[in-house]
Amino acid sequence: MTTLRLSYWTLSPEAYQGFGATKKALEKSSLGKQLIELVWLRMSQINGCAFCLEMHAKALRASGVADVKLDSLAGWRVSEHFTERECAALAWAEALTHVDQTHAPDDVFDPLKQHFNDVEISDLCFAIALMSGFNRLAVGMRQ
Repeated sequence: MTTLRLSYWTLSPEAYQGFGATKKALEKSSLGKQLIELVWLRMSQINGCAFCLEMHAKALRASGVADVKLDSLAGWRVSEHFTERECAALAWAEALTHVDQTHAPDDVFDPLKQHFNDVEISDLCFAIALMSGFNRLAVGMRQ
């Protein structure tokens, strides 16, 4: 285990509060807390953020998500535990997490329109962007 490099939330409080304001706004989204947390957990798996993995898995369990679903999240594409809506969101989250490789392709974006309205797609993009930032801060600063 490594030691925290910098306490970024106290060193840059205004910037950190901006992240908090975005998180608070997303709590009002019609996407729902479970879907957002599921996306965040998957992104944290990809990014290797142990701090976020624990936090989001705990939140999902507390909200009633079954362990079998959480245990199969890394294999969501072949799992029977995820709805089409969740799969569309997870595919988009992965595409944006790996945007340097995927370039956010139309064949991953277009299915979102079947399951989400424009506001929800926008909220999903903000949720993904926010977790990308949080993961990079936590991993980079060894939180």
